[in-house]
Amino acid sequence: MAVATLTINLENLVANWRALDACSALSVETAAVVKADGYGLDAGHVAGALAKAGAKTFFVAVAEEGVAVRKSAGPDVEIYVFSGCCGDDAALLKAHNLIPLLNSPEQVNEFLPIGQAFGIQLDSGMNRLGMEPAEFASLKAQITAAGPKLVMSHLACADEPDHPQNRAQLDCFRAMTDGLTTRKSLSATGGTLLGADYHFDLNRPGVGLYGGAPFGDAKAVVGLAIPVIQTRRVTKGETVGYGANWTATRDSKVATIASGYADGLIRAIGNGNLNLYAGDTPCPLIGRVSMDLITVDVTELETIPDHLDLLNDIQTVDHLADAAGTIGYEILTSLGARYNRVYKG
Repeated sequence: MAVATLTINLENLVANWRALDACSALSVETAAVVKADGYGLDAGHVAGALAKAGAKTFFVAVAEEGVAVRKSAGPDVEIYVFSGCCGDDAALLKAHNLIPLLNSPEQVNEFLPIGQAFGIQLDSGMNRLGMEPAEFASLKAQITAAGPKLVMSHLACADEPDHPQNRAQLDCFRAMTDGLTTRKSLSATGGTLLGADYHFDLNRPGVGLYGGAPFGDAKAVVGLAIPVIQTRRVTKGETVGYGANWTATRDSKVATIASGYADGLIRAIGNGNLNLYAGDTPCPLIGRVSMDLITVDVTELETIPDHLDLLNDIQTVDHLADAAGTIGYEILTSLGARYNRVYKG
């Protein structure tokens, strides 16, 4: 059966969480962001492994995501919802003991009278989610009296350590939260790596857990082995694939393998930007990525294996992202449903 195998190494995921935790002082908690179904790797598996390793706090994007995390991580962890309380969320939040991060005066005024646990998200300069300084100042006494579990904000440029907005947002967050005894959080993966000034009481790494930049010391979490369907001889001067945009410069062997853009392999990775691997031997990806198929130059291989690796310890999601002109987050969250998923550890 020609189905590619996506291997998710939960041992390496836990190792990345521990390594990021080691970047912080002992008094700083390291949480885990498991939104977008655990960055596409299944939030249940991811949160379960991290909870077993000692993670006590998780973050999801919307309330529905928190349900799967609660089921796998257990009753004792805290689960925060970045979008706050929207529409009919209140009942779902209560049923699964989820904590909304209220983002606006409207959310504060609607949710506080309910009397459930909540946190607050502040806008320190990203202009995406959260209350701006004047809005928070007008409600600060009311919010403080109600006892938020956490006050947080989010850095816009933390993957660029020298960007001046990092310091500007840090100063803004400090000014907004001055005098609060509530736990505070400013940093995801990039902020964790910026150093102690950005750590406050809780760091909440996301992409670094899954092996992505800017955490350069991360262990690879995802492997992708794609079966070889067919090999053929291509003579010098012949073309391969849609658009005939790869031309053999020598007599070649070409393998056709069973994944494509329907599986999240963005078309822009084609045309010689990447290799696939037979063990440690690189084999150039040639021609266009089509819906279900990719072609690979395997001329240098004496024996054609039954599969070739697109993601491994050598070539990571960030290499795919660079080839596609995007970021590792998009690669991770795009990995398709057709893969046979194997969880290691």
